[in-house]
Amino acid sequence: MYFEVAGITVNPLIPPLVAFIISVFTSTGGVSGAFIILPFQVSVLGFTSPAVSATNQLYNVVAIPSGVYRYIREGRMVWPLTWIVIAGTLPGVLIGALVRINYLSNPSSFKVFAGFVLLYIGFRILREILSRKKPKTLEAEQKFNEIVKNLRAKHSKAKLPKAKVLRFNLNVLEYEFVGERFNVKTIPIFLISSIVGIVGGIYGIGGGAIMAPIYVTFFNL
Repeated sequence: MYFEVAGITVNPLIPPLVAFIISVFTSTGGVSGAFIILPFQVSVLGFTSPAVSATNQLYNVVAIPSGVYRYIREGRMVWPLTWIVIAGTLPGVLIGALVRINYLSNPSSFKVFAGFVLLYIGFRILREILSRKKPKTLEAEQKFNEIVKNLRAKHSKAKLPKAKVLRFNLNVLEYEFVGERFNVKTIPIFLISSIVGIVGGIYGIGGGAIMAPIYVTFFNL
């Protein structure tokens, strides 16, 4: 099948199949997998125009809600943190989209940019894997999974523990989840979200794959 905007011919079943396989694995980490799908579109399918970034963003719109719903249902959504990230990311994404169209429309330049983004993501993930230090985030995640496992084993209908906001203002956000307390400055989160939003707008992703390692490593969230 020929896709006029992309300028490529491909079996229409291949893109959704690849997207499904990628999202199955990446959704467990809280990201949609768009950062992997874009290289597939560019390098495998040959979709190199700026429209590929917009296509990737649309994939995010479709893929993310189900994961968000799951986290809300399980009580793991920290809404103040969510609003800070959104407030910083949205303007950044718009700026990034303009940069992509006006300055990185050349496929070669965009591939170099995308390569650096993927290199960074890969480095952060590898560092987390090799790190001997166990962040509080991982401990809280393990505790939560253990609680879920025990409740399922007992066929219990007891409610799962939810994230509880203890303090939130323009300077600091503090919340508790399964006995672990997390404290973070709001301004740095906002600024980093803005920068990541610009990168995400250029690349064509929401930025979760970039932000998640930063939050875990530098903010211990």
